[in-house]
Amino acid sequence: MANIIDYRDPRPIFEQIAENYRMQIMRGILAADEQMPSVRSLAAELSANPNTVQKAYSMLEAEGYIYTVKGRGAFVADAAQMDRAKDARIEEIAKEAKKLFDDAALLGCDEKTLLKRIREL
Repeated sequence: MANIIDYRDPRPIFEQIAENYRMQIMRGILAADEQMPSVRSLAAELSANPNTVQKAYSMLEAEGYIYTVKGRGAFVADAAQMDRAKDARIEEIAKEAKKLFDDAALLGCDEKTLLKRIREL
């Protein structure tokens, strides 16, 4: 695996790890029930603290992207779990977008203008 940590990224390392795996799972690069790297092996590969990797895995599990089997490790969730995870993520994005639109409105920027600026990006 390529190094997924960007030290110039202001996000914490555990969030970067979680985001990388989230995208791999969503794109089908990692299949349902495929075993994830062990916390120790991924930590060693990334030169990261095992607690940091565990925090990323805990986040992914809470979001429904992976599940843990005691004594065996972490595995990619199945399609039903993924659908619930996707729906939850879409809900989070919608809430974030609403906040952005509300903030823009306070600055006198209407939805049409904001959407135009977003598309330009």
